[in-house]
Amino acid sequence: MEYYDFFIYGTAAALVFSKIFFPSSSPATGTLLALATFGVGYLARPVGAFVLGHVGDRFGRKKVLVSTLVMMGASTFLVGCLPTYDQVGVLAPVLLVVLRLLQGFSVSGEQAGANSMTLEHAPENRRAYYTSFTLNGTQAGQIIATAIFLPIAALPEDQLLTWGWRVPFWLSIGVAAVGLVIRRTLEETPAFEQEVATDNVAKMPLAVLFREQWRDVLRVVVAAVIASVSTIFTVHALSYAVNTMHLERGPMLWVGVLANVAAVITIPLWGRLSDRIGRKPVFIGGSLGCAVLMFAYLWSISTGGYALIFVVGILMFGVVHSATSGVWPSFYGEMFTTRVRLSGMAIGTQLGFAIAGFAPTLATALAGTGPDSWLGVSVITAVLCLVNVAAVATARETYRVPTEQLGLKGPVRV
Repeated sequence: MEYYDFFIYGTAAALVFSKIFFPSSSPATGTLLALATFGVGYLARPVGAFVLGHVGDRFGRKKVLVSTLVMMGASTFLVGCLPTYDQVGVLAPVLLVVLRLLQGFSVSGEQAGANSMTLEHAPENRRAYYTSFTLNGTQAGQIIATAIFLPIAALPEDQLLTWGWRVPFWLSIGVAAVGLVIRRTLEETPAFEQEVATDNVAKMPLAVLFREQWRDVLRVVVAAVIASVSTIFTVHALSYAVNTMHLERGPMLWVGVLANVAAVITIPLWGRLSDRIGRKPVFIGGSLGCAVLMFAYLWSISTGGYALIFVVGILMFGVVHSATSGVWPSFYGEMFTTRVRLSGMAIGTQLGFAIAGFAPTLATALAGTGPDSWLGVSVITAVLCLVNVAAVATARETYRVPTEQLGLKGPVRV
């Protein structure tokens, strides 16, 4: 539910923010600035990871999950209340950036908190399967966000730019309320309660993390750049299709909806497969597949053929990219001990995601906004996928390691 809030911003940034917050810029510059505000949220995520990681490892996973939801719901609702550039001038984009920073801060603890809680509750032989459902929540958030924008995007231009774009942000209050009711009923994990019972909770988790497991943090940072595939698909490709190739907004939004529906189905299947054959082969296979298929997807957009766009988009994001999404929620968490798991996951992933968050802006800046820019963007994405492969290939396999021995160095019982 929290990711509904996060992703409606990305959709709005791709479709309307260049016109209502940066109208004095050229269309190309306005698009670049709007995508940059999407990336700004990722800058706050590492800061939030340090703060919320400490809270989660010191005081419990549940506290993080409740506090992040409240913060995300409030900041998202307020985006929908912002005045436009024509009403208050430069103050409008400034306020937009501030609220985006708050969004980024809150979401930094969300995924790591949910992953840690699920991993520590899961049976040992199904950790990836159970934890993969946290990514299903992410995909569901994208589905709901995009689906709500479908009728909004069909509004006449003047209505879309005056009030239509605000509606999805206002609806976030209802989404946050439902999520808050659910999260307040959660129980703390047995692994964390065991740490409390044995007085083994680290008083300064960050100090322990960087003293004992800094290499694992670095590995997660590098591996997490695979999230660039998601941001390029969700934000850059949509902007390229609508603003450069002048394709219709509705069909392009439907590509995202159907790809995420496919992902909801395939992510747990990939997670279950990794419980059987290992995390690394599934993860690496997904990354290499994305490196190839991004070329095909962006090229299909350049042709303007909707049928081809749908087929390749769903195959790449809904099936192949889901292999990485089905594995990393467990794999990253399994690299760390219980004492520092939330901090290690939060900091490692959010630093990597910060790079991924600016991938659409970087790709647009380097490759340009012309019809042929798809090739340069595809090359950049492929390089980032190969960086991920290097990090994953050199990691220790974890799928047979008992939960209580995760993150420990040296021989372990399997």
